[in-house]
Amino acid sequence: MSIEVSYIFGAVIIGAGATLFMDLWTLFLKYVFNIPALNYCFVGRWLCHMLAGTFSHVNIAAATPKQSECTVGWIAHYLIGVGFALVLVILASTSWLEQPTVLPALLFGLGTVAIPFLVMQPSFGLGVAAAKTPNPTQARLRSLMAHAVFGLGLYVCALIINPLLQAYV
Repeated sequence: MSIEVSYIFGAVIIGAGATLFMDLWTLFLKYVFNIPALNYCFVGRWLCHMLAGTFSHVNIAAATPKQSECTVGWIAHYLIGVGFALVLVILASTSWLEQPTVLPALLFGLGTVAIPFLVMQPSFGLGVAAAKTPNPTQARLRSLMAHAVFGLGLYVCALIINPLLQAYV
């Protein structure tokens, strides 16, 4: 396996693992603190509506449901996580994969919150950084916390996969 392919493979595994890490955190919050989980079906609905040319909604929950929107949403959720990990590896260089440190992963994870704040939430009808939700501060903090956990997941997964990558480099 070439170095490039092994690093891409590593980033894919790290991104999927970090996304799973974030999902496990969400389940913990749901079952321990009764905090509702995010609904990735709405992500799928949004993406499916894009195929028909609708990119923004007044209220994504009120938009016409689409066939397979939940499957599309969950697949997109994991693909986005993988995409973020690939960007981290490109920005931090492959040396980060060889010797992962927590700060770049955590800062990057926090930075990824810009996508929901500036793209997804406004497109869902929730306003920039959830400004139109009943409790914008709570929504913002939950997003920041989820993306911080994603960043931590990037680091943890990089540590776990590091010995495997070293075997192929």
